[in-house]
Amino acid sequence: MRHLKKRNRLSLPADQRKAVLRTLANSFFKYGEIKTTLGKAKAVQREIEKLVTLAKRGDMHARRQASGFLYEKDVLKKLFNETVGNFKSRKGGYTRLIKTVPRRGDAAPTAILQLVN
Repeated sequence: MRHLKKRNRLSLPADQRKAVLRTLANSFFKYGEIKTTLGKAKAVQREIEKLVTLAKRGDMHARRQASGFLYEKDVLKKLFNETVGNFKSRKGGYTRLIKTVPRRGDAAPTAILQLVN
């Protein structure tokens, strides 16, 4: 049965959706925050929380799992060495989603996703 399997599909095929989420996650860890549409921000927030939890484990298996999702090695190093230090005692809720004004061209709802410090 397909109960409780709902996911934000972003109106994209699976391969494109995965590529968008991976790119957004890379940009997030590289720059510390991203500004995107509300739907994409909510979708990538879930993946980012999982990656930070993986990085908190810190073992080689967690590093390899995270490298399967993140594109760039310098982003992976930053995640495991710098970002995790702030969240050792925190159980979850590593990110903050701030809704902003709608985008000017198409009035799409936008949001800023950033790390909680």
